[in-house]
Amino acid sequence: MRNRLSSTLVFGMVAAFFITVMSCTPGYTKTVELTYSIFFPPTHAHAILASEWAKEIEKRANGAVKITMFPGATLTPPDQCYDGVVKGISDIGMSVLSYTKGRFPLFEVIDLPLGYKSGTQATRLCNVFYEKFKPKELDDVKIMYMHGHGPGILHTTKKPVEKLEDLKGMKIRCTGSTAKVAAALGATPVAMPQNETYDALQKGVADGLLSPIETLKGWRFAEVVKCTTENFGSAYTIAFFVAMNKKKWESLPKEVQKVIEDVNKEWIEKTGKTWDEADKIGKEYALSRGNKVITLSKEEDELWAKKAHPVLDEYVVAMKAKGLPGDEALAFCLEWLKKNP
Repeated sequence: MRNRLSSTLVFGMVAAFFITVMSCTPGYTKTVELTYSIFFPPTHAHAILASEWAKEIEKRANGAVKITMFPGATLTPPDQCYDGVVKGISDIGMSVLSYTKGRFPLFEVIDLPLGYKSGTQATRLCNVFYEKFKPKELDDVKIMYMHGHGPGILHTTKKPVEKLEDLKGMKIRCTGSTAKVAAALGATPVAMPQNETYDALQKGVADGLLSPIETLKGWRFAEVVKCTTENFGSAYTIAFFVAMNKKKWESLPKEVQKVIEDVNKEWIEKTGKTWDEADKIGKEYALSRGNKVITLSKEEDELWAKKAHPVLDEYVVAMKAKGLPGDEALAFCLEWLKKNP
């Protein structure tokens, strides 16, 4: 009896030791399953890049994390993605802050017509702005990184726009924040998510849109628009977030958190460059279809910028009313863009 009890005790100790050792060995840790909601279609450059982000994390974490992608807004709609992350419907999400109008007031400065020159520039600014101001409006998630697309400019379905007065009264699709830009330029803003835009253009619900030129290929808008106006002086971007559910983030092992943060830093530059490459491809695609690209004269471009300037002033006033440092935020962005063309 004693021998049997002794043997059982020894076996139990050996088994416990084995389990402890194996649990500390890469490849034998319990895999954490994460879901990632993204509204880009699976073939879009940013859906592909997001998938590569997930795979890179899985690789460096030695199988401790498994991330399942849900592209094409199949898990949460674009305007519900942020809340979906907060509530844990998805563990990770990428979408646009301005799809939830008024929810992220201080960050609306990024969406202003500041005259952006590239996606790399816009993406870098998004991240330095976040690190500088750490807006409380984003405290209910763990931000992975931010990014912004290349210059948001005008595209029209039928009527070419060569001068500001040509735009008067045209129905232009935009996102929440850029509705003010469209209105300031004399257009009638029609706000809607990106994934509803193709049909709206095709059916005449909108006469055109404000968006980066990459959408002409990435979202196939070149099939339904025929003209692009390069109004770079009043070009805007929109702030994208990649965020993780806060409780899920806090539950991850510290070494896995470090892996993710290291990959995030690398993906800031990769994402900016991907926006720029996508813009190049979009323009080439539009031209190959016979679409017209209109370059404004310097004087005309400056006129568009001047016309859009009240949107900047309105932002400062609106932030002051909310007790937020809008003047400081705007000055920071303008100065940073000036030093980092």
